[in-house]
Amino acid sequence: MQRTEVLLEDDLTGGPAEETVKFAVGDTDYELDLNARNAADLRRRFAPFVEHARLARPRRPSRGRTRTAANRERTRQMRAWAEQQGIAIADRGRLPRHVIQEYEQARSGVQPAKPGTARTTTRHRAPPKRTTAKALGRAKRPARRRPGR
Repeated sequence: MQRTEVLLEDDLTGGPAEETVKFAVGDTDYELDLNARNAADLRRRFAPFVEHARLARPRRPSRGRTRTAANRERTRQMRAWAEQQGIAIADRGRLPRHVIQEYEQARSGVQPAKPGTARTTTRHRAPPKRTTAKALGRAKRPARRRPGR
């Protein structure tokens, strides 16, 4: 048999805490473990703002982009085109970038460049060098620590 005991410590005073108070400001959620006195004080200080606030819907975690019927149809067309061109790709999953690029070029009428030949219409510049704080002689700021931890 195993027994786990969780003891809350007040984040402000360091003594024992009775509850965890959750709140949000902007897009950031916060939690504080507080004793009864500090929790009541926090609620009292928030009261004027809560009194004038309106309830918001609970935030749902982002599920990413959803696929539409048009997206699925376009993917089907790309797979069929790749098969006609003799390009081997999987029946499911993400299409390789080069297949999408070749498909787009074929649809727009632009001939893809042959491997090993350079295009004369575009010039690529090297990306700018990144300078770090260390290279500029500035020290990195230390991480902020919460009081009482």
